[in-house]
Amino acid sequence: MRAIISVANRDGLVELAQELQNHGVSIFSTSGTLNALKTAGVQAEAVSTLTHFPEILGGRIKTLHPAILGAILARRDIPGHIEELKAHNIAPIDIVVVNLYPFAETIARPTSTLTEAQEQIDIGGVTLIRAAAKNFQDVIVLVRPQDYVPVMQEWSELGEVSIETRRRLAAIAFQHTACYDTAIAEYLRIPALDYFPEELTLPLKRIQTLRYG
Repeated sequence: MRAIISVANRDGLVELAQELQNHGVSIFSTSGTLNALKTAGVQAEAVSTLTHFPEILGGRIKTLHPAILGAILARRDIPGHIEELKAHNIAPIDIVVVNLYPFAETIARPTSTLTEAQEQIDIGGVTLIRAAAKNFQDVIVLVRPQDYVPVMQEWSELGEVSIETRRRLAAIAFQHTACYDTAIAEYLRIPALDYFPEELTLPLKRIQTLRYG
């Protein structure tokens, strides 16, 4: 099995990677995550070993490549998909662990600039998340560190991650990217020119779970 790991929030990263390796998973990572893993003594390879193409544009292009997206999106139950992968020497990717650049945290700083905000708009990470979530029957997608331990526990206890858990993780992933995109859209919108837009979404976070009601 193979995993792509590319995270801005590295909470629980090393422990997760070690658990994945205990399950025989080969890990491929983007530069920052790869350095963190290697510093911790975790064996991992650069995603460029899959794409045979370096990161370019100062890291703006890392994972947007058919060798990665095809490996995630290919359906294992469609023989034609598997044949195409083999024809292009692409091995499937089974696990995607990604969380996104800290856009909300960046724009919350009083001194942040438009240029700084733009650099925190994640493109490749969102693409990986959505691809994995779309193909959740075949690919496990993890976007929150708090999900690492329960998912690995389920895998250890049951020998697999259930389809119900995979679907729940996919829903979490799409909610994650939806809130992320909403924050970007709201930041870029100029209220004086677009006081009440035609389409409006509100990213809300639960503060606490009520005891009743």
